[in-house]
Amino acid sequence: MELSLSNSSSLRFPQNDFLPRHNRSTLGPFHTFSIKKLASKSISICRPLIWRRPPLVRLNAQTATESNASGDKHGDDDFIVEDVPHLTHFLPDLPSYTNPLKKSQAYAVVKKTFVSPEDMVAKEIIVQKDSPRGIHFRRAGPREKVFFTPEEVRACIVTCGGLCPGINTVIREIVCGLKNMYGVDDVLGIQGGYSGFYSKNTLNLTTKVVNDIHKRGGTFLQTSRGGHDTKKIVDNIQDRGINQVYIIGGDGTQKGAAAIYKEVEKRGIKVAVAGIPKTIDNDIAVIDKSFGFDTAVEEAQRAINAAHVEAESVQNGVGIVKLMGRYSGFIAMLATLGNRDVDCCLIPESPFYLEGPGGLYEYVEQQLKENRHVLIVLAEGAGQEYVAQSMQAFQEKDASGNRLLLDVGLWLTQQIKDHFTNERKMTINMKYIGKRNLYTSGAHMTLHT
Repeated sequence: MELSLSNSSSLRFPQNDFLPRHNRSTLGPFHTFSIKKLASKSISICRPLIWRRPPLVRLNAQTATESNASGDKHGDDDFIVEDVPHLTHFLPDLPSYTNPLKKSQAYAVVKKTFVSPEDMVAKEIIVQKDSPRGIHFRRAGPREKVFFTPEEVRACIVTCGGLCPGINTVIREIVCGLKNMYGVDDVLGIQGGYSGFYSKNTLNLTTKVVNDIHKRGGTFLQTSRGGHDTKKIVDNIQDRGINQVYIIGGDGTQKGAAAIYKEVEKRGIKVAVAGIPKTIDNDIAVIDKSFGFDTAVEEAQRAINAAHVEAESVQNGVGIVKLMGRYSGFIAMLATLGNRDVDCCLIPESPFYLEGPGGLYEYVEQQLKENRHVLIVLAEGAGQEYVAQSMQAFQEKDASGNRLLLDVGLWLTQQIKDHFTNERKMTINMKYIGKRNLYTSGAHMTLHT
């Protein structure tokens, strides 16, 4: 994994994080119940983890005269850049240095090693001739000039929030990248999440220490939720002489990273804060995939295959598999595409209903008549409004501020069972697999019959 460690931007992502997301409509038709609607349009991610710095920066790519001459109806006001903060925004006189990669034998043969500051990536990949140029993001990657010398760098790495496949790989690549690519020797590991900053739990990270941690599950540095006291954290950063902070975490964690940057900016200290988004759900705009996503889809196949075997082995078997996906259904959708046994896929982006023509009950009954079994895959965030209404539940949040999801899998299992037993007078055999922890530190499946 190539990290943009040379950037002094105060909130920066891995180099490949700003490649355009492939158009999902090229995936072809879906032989599932509720993804058909999704396949016909470009997906809009509900909650991207990119922290935006208002106001939007508008770049004038050409003058109005040039615009009119070229036949551009929109002119120069429709090219918008949602930029990320940079150390030079509040330290304008910061000296710059030649990137150490220029001296690297591995990079010397590469014609274009560095990313130009003017390189942008469009938010919308599919456009029409008369469409506005729209929002763009500044492309991540190594720059020709950096704002730290290897000798002055004291970096730290912290992991926060839930577990995800690949966290240890990211830790390892940061340490190895800093050492082997930029000559940085002083790297600290903050243990136990944000609270580790002021409880002073640290490790000295070297390439030898992290050599084989990518073979382990979980996070080598341990993690926690909450515990974010911005002023205490920045005090600790100053006291330890840290000037590069790499924060691996999800939505709430990156909000904390933004708060840390704001405090750094307020104090006017030379500290770069780099946010590395951790989301197994792949719900980040303008990237191909987030780390851990491929593993999640691969592991999901095991649960889907198990449910299919259970469902087709009995008369009127109904198999239900719940996969992760709080606000987006990429895991459920890609796992469905990779497993042709799935009959129906329910995701947060595509609402569904149970009763009436075209409803889920009607579809399940049709499949049972034709095939004697049906297999349903659903993302954990799908149908939350129905579960909340049925259970009259209040929306609670965890320590990171994320909405706690109700168990839509158990709810849907009971609803289907009650409908066909009481309303349709049919005997059905339910097989439910709730699969939540399989992606993180080892196999864990819950089977309900």
